[in-house]
Amino acid sequence: MSTLTLERMHADVARMLREDPADIGLDDNLMDWGLDSMRLLNLVLAWNEGGLQLDMSEIGAETTLNGWWRLVQQRQA
Repeated sequence: MSTLTLERMHADVARMLREDPADIGLDDNLMDWGLDSMRLLNLVLAWNEGGLQLDMSEIGAETTLNGWWRLVQQRQA
C-alpha cells in the first residue's frame, strides 16, 4: 500500500479544482471551493488505488482536508 500524505491530498485537491494549493486552507470548506461529488469520487478512487479503501460516505461527511486527513490516518494506522 502506498502511503498517502496530507501534502499529496492537498495537491490532488488543488489540481482537481485548478487552484494553487497555497490558496486552499486545510480547514476550508472544499465545497465552497467548488468541489462537487463527481470530483470527490474521482479523488477517492485515485487514493483507493493505493490501497487505502476510503469509504465515499465517510469522506463525503467531511468537507475539509483536515477532516479527510483524520480518516486517512485511521486507515493507515
